[in-house]
Amino acid sequence: MDLSKYIRNVPNWPKHGVQFKDITTLCKEAIPFRETCERIANQYKEKKIIKVAAIEARGYVFGGVVAYLLGVGFVLIRKIGKLPYTTIDESYELEYGSDSIHMHIDAISSGDKVLILDDLLATGGTAAAACRLVEKAGGIVEGLIFVIELTGSLHGRDNLKGYDIHSLIKMPVEDE
Repeated sequence: MDLSKYIRNVPNWPKHGVQFKDITTLCKEAIPFRETCERIANQYKEKKIIKVAAIEARGYVFGGVVAYLLGVGFVLIRKIGKLPYTTIDESYELEYGSDSIHMHIDAISSGDKVLILDDLLATGGTAAAACRLVEKAGGIVEGLIFVIELTGSLHGRDNLKGYDIHSLIKMPVEDE
């Protein structure tokens, strides 16, 4: 199944010049949504993953399902100020500034093999921060998987060197 057929391109959102890749069109269809989650889980079923850590917010759409399919725990990685218990955090650079993510201090135990999941790999900044966060907690990043990887000038993989990276759909950055 060609999952890319279910991704809607939204020009100039959230700002002019950005070509937003909308996964809601994939998620609203039962068969492609199930296929996406099963492909991700099948990629890692032999890796002895202990936790799936998904990045807010669209990573959650797939992360909980994948954790369920693998029979493992699910960890929420969120923007600062969104989790109620004691957290650890990690900052990262954006095109115009910086941001931070955090997770509960007890979400990952030392030695846990963790799969990091998000909907989209663009520059890799958020995913790299998620890797640092998992490692700060003592976890081992077993891999990163993305539903969509933007190829071209953003070079997201360059920020994730040394990690096992997979993506289900590769799409070029528009306007290149």
